[in-house]
Amino acid sequence: MSFSDRDGFIWLDGEWVPWREAKVHVLTNTLHYGLGVFEGIRVYETESGESAAFRLEEHIARFFDSAKLVYLKVNCDEKTLFNACLDSVRQNQLKEAYIRPMTFLGSEGMGLHAKNLEAHTMVAAWGWGAYLGAEALAHGVRVKTSSYRRNHTDSLHAKAKVNGQYVNSMMALREAQVCGFDEALMLDHTGFVAEGSGENFFIVKNGEILTPPPHAILCGITRDTILQLAHDLNIPAREASFTRDDVYLADEAFFTGTAAEVTPVCEVDGHKIGEGKPGPVTLILQQAFFDVVKGRNAKYKHWLALV
Repeated sequence: MSFSDRDGFIWLDGEWVPWREAKVHVLTNTLHYGLGVFEGIRVYETESGESAAFRLEEHIARFFDSAKLVYLKVNCDEKTLFNACLDSVRQNQLKEAYIRPMTFLGSEGMGLHAKNLEAHTMVAAWGWGAYLGAEALAHGVRVKTSSYRRNHTDSLHAKAKVNGQYVNSMMALREAQVCGFDEALMLDHTGFVAEGSGENFFIVKNGEILTPPPHAILCGITRDTILQLAHDLNIPAREASFTRDDVYLADEAFFTGTAAEVTPVCEVDGHKIGEGKPGPVTLILQQAFFDVVKGRNAKYKHWLALV
């Protein structure tokens, strides 16, 4: 079944539109030139049976920051978008969900110089399981270092979640998949490790967690969550530049992201990472993460926006 052919409702410019009718024209400017911003937000069913969006406030703030960086004025305010995200879960009668808000430019004009373009904002929510698969969460993924470098910060804003920038990610991922791998690892323009095609990246060496600094990466909300959880668990963690050599020699490695959650990495470029299976630090952090999003850790209940 086509993803567009389903029951439900999508929020579009303040109105709830039946899922199958939420359409735009083929001359929509963002479709041609990629200038739009979006977010991905997860909703989990908590231990109490309530549904809660994880760190929704931070996602909405990043959404508006992304728009500011690319001179795009969102046609609603933060509170309206926050509420629309929660309402999208209710409207589609979901207990767990992935929420996708996006602001894009319409079909009022064509070309880079079009002056009369209007911004439009949509929010959709649907059920979405483990991004890389349940097997990946449990046993880890095989990764290939990409020949495509992460976008240079002088070319595109690394901290902005912009539609068109993901062609870079898609090329890296497609190359990895053609070569028989599950995911790609991208380097920055200096040759240091940056991130996955749609995830942040961590390694563990001698009990210490390392993750690339925020110079040429999207500063992930799950990434920040893991750094805070590591601190609370007294696991040493810091931002540091490192190379492929360091990855090959790491004891453990894992991806983080709203979609990917905490996914172990068991192999990179044919090099087995550690024992070639999820390591103890990775598993501790993975469990701690799911305890938080499922409402089992009272300290972080302020990160949960109840639906």
